[in-house]
Amino acid sequence: MKHTRASLILSRIYLFFSAASLLMVSLMAFSNPQSVMDLVQVKLSNNDAFSSIRGVYGGVGLTITLALVRWALKDVQQGVTFASVLWGLYAISRLLTISMEGPLGAFGTQWLVIESVLCILGISLLAALRRPVAPLHH
Repeated sequence: MKHTRASLILSRIYLFFSAASLLMVSLMAFSNPQSVMDLVQVKLSNNDAFSSIRGVYGGVGLTITLALVRWALKDVQQGVTFASVLWGLYAISRLLTISMEGPLGAFGTQWLVIESVLCILGISLLAALRRPVAPLHH
């Protein structure tokens, strides 16, 4: 399927932005897991906790980052689909927290907005990618 040049460029920007966001947290987690948890005022108290944060935010985050970069270069539509689901599920997770534990603090609220916007942006890009390109008439 042919995509418009603009939708491809915007989709790649979206994927690289998503990858860069996850990469920043991943690098923080590898080098200093406590710095990631400081964002939500949680103290890591044992080596298993450090290892888990390094693994999930570091290892899994880096894996997702690499996949997003690959998709940006090789399969933009699949990448945008994945990123839209990723950001949407992050937002849903925060909404579940609101419904089960109560209101979020400033950090959680800010990220709920960011993740929701990124999900909606991704869905919009998917719609643009799926629009057929009209043939040029001479």
